[in-house]
Amino acid sequence: MTTPMDLNALLVFERVAATGSFTAAAHHFHRAVSSVSRQIRALEQSVGQPLLYLHTRAVTLTEAGRQYYEEVRDILERLAIANEALRETQSEPGGVLRINAPIAFGQHQLVPLLHRFQQRFPAVKAELLLNDRVIDPVRERHDITFRVGNLVDSSLVARRLAPMNYVVAAAPAYLSKQGTPSNPDALGQHDCLVYQGELGRQRWYFQQGNAGEQAYEVQGSLTSNDAGSLLRAALLGQGLVLFPTWLIADELAKGTLVTLLENWRCEVMPGRRELYVLTREGQITTPKVKAFMDYLTEAVTPIAPWDRWRDS
Repeated sequence: MTTPMDLNALLVFERVAATGSFTAAAHHFHRAVSSVSRQIRALEQSVGQPLLYLHTRAVTLTEAGRQYYEEVRDILERLAIANEALRETQSEPGGVLRINAPIAFGQHQLVPLLHRFQQRFPAVKAELLLNDRVIDPVRERHDITFRVGNLVDSSLVARRLAPMNYVVAAAPAYLSKQGTPSNPDALGQHDCLVYQGELGRQRWYFQQGNAGEQAYEVQGSLTSNDAGSLLRAALLGQGLVLFPTWLIADELAKGTLVTLLENWRCEVMPGRRELYVLTREGQITTPKVKAFMDYLTEAVTPIAPWDRWRDS
């Protein structure tokens, strides 16, 4: 006689498989790790074989667990979409909207945008997950993902949101002491504050007219994996930064930062980068996602006011 299947156990298993952690799953469902462990054991008894290998620091899927996870993930996805469809008759979208974005973009742009969105749709709760790593939105079950650069997720619906326009900037106090660089070659005489992330220390790229891009290995007194820290240092007059305009639009408008080398196009990687918003296949028509995407369309100009005069 088979043990009745517990839907909650399937949801817990999906989270453990996706995160590789009992603790992460427990945090997600706001319950004790011991409760998650009991549900996994009950599920394994129900299906009649082990689904997970338990290691000292990680949890991995058995071969049976991997196959089961792929099936369960699709079933739960369809179930979530079906539940959302039932809400279409409601006067307002509702439920939890899971959003993933790069840290600086999330802090500077999405937090105020979500505040205004939730004032319009108070039944929608937001779960904003910020990191600078490239994650799998399908595996992590994110409804909305913001991503910069080239896209490789063929299973996702992608929409170009805005160009990533970069500028070199510095505080007036720095320029009054150290002078203003007249061209990229002069950056070697300046204190450049550089972002250093998973891909290593950023190089600064410049292009003028029809000439090719040229990379510069700039140096300075501070590198960081946190754009906010570099921005704070630049405002204190420590050095130059190369940032997207949406990140420092307020500082440029107030004059606390001044743009430099305006005759050159600036980048932190070869080629032109774009900001995209991604949704999972099948989610785009759910009320909460559709409401957010519609609102994003309305708000796309205020997201990057300085891009209006930089974009070409």
